[in-house]
Amino acid sequence: MINITLKQMRYFEALARHRHFGHAAEASAITQPALSMQVKELELALGAPLLERGARQIRLTAFGEAFLDRARAILQSVDELEDLARTASGKPAGRLRIGVIPTVAPYLLPAIIGRLGQHYPGLDLNLRETVTPKLLQELADGRLDTAIVALPVSEPGLAEVALFSEDFVLVRPPQDAARPVPDAATLREMRLLLLEEGHCFRDQALSFCAIDSRRPRELMDGSSLATLVQMVAAGIGVTLIPEMAVPVETRSAQVAVTRFRAPGPSRTIGMVWRKTSPLTAQLSDIAEVVRTTAEAMRA
Repeated sequence: MINITLKQMRYFEALARHRHFGHAAEASAITQPALSMQVKELELALGAPLLERGARQIRLTAFGEAFLDRARAILQSVDELEDLARTASGKPAGRLRIGVIPTVAPYLLPAIIGRLGQHYPGLDLNLRETVTPKLLQELADGRLDTAIVALPVSEPGLAEVALFSEDFVLVRPPQDAARPVPDAATLREMRLLLLEEGHCFRDQALSFCAIDSRRPRELMDGSSLATLVQMVAAGIGVTLIPEMAVPVETRSAQVAVTRFRAPGPSRTIGMVWRKTSPLTAQLSDIAEVVRTTAEAMRA
């Protein structure tokens, strides 16, 4: 009988995810030698190597790839058993892992954290900010319980609940404030600054302007909305930002904010989670708290 432990599988999964012993150990909150020893003991128990260890890089063997798929499924099932136990009280309690996209997190999270703390005193929030593709992958792998993203995501295994919709606004230099509001065709001819690839907000802006995302761009793309707004203040171009970001990002920038004529660009923000999650009822309740919090912020 093969004697392997959940701890060993979790360490191996972290190593497979990071492809670096030091990073995997840091993410797992143990020392690098301890993680290495646990993975080596796992290989000995299995009787086959999981890794190809190089001087600078590690790779999974064919057996390691196959084992990883099974291990992740087992770990997700164990997490769901823990979630099932947490639902026995009928109220959210314990750890809740929430992912949020970067164009929402800085503006919504402070209010959400406070409101959820009031409603659910026993809730331990673990927050993760990154782009949509990574959030969806981490949801699928069981490393997140839910995520706040732009809808739709159109993933058959995920439930989607709309929270609110918001418009995009145009940010341009103050001397352009009195000029006519540009339409999509005019924007295509302007120096439009965008977030770097991977951000769904970038894709939404490109879609509104009917710009081919594969077309080479001469201007620098920004890593955050704050960077884009400061670039506009420096006279480099114009940009679009979501309405919720306006109070924060324009506070210290000399720019003009202009609303588009209807129908202008907009997005719907929602929560998603696995349809199989035992936390579905609780997550629905939490989604309602997030929705009312967002409404209060915009009132």
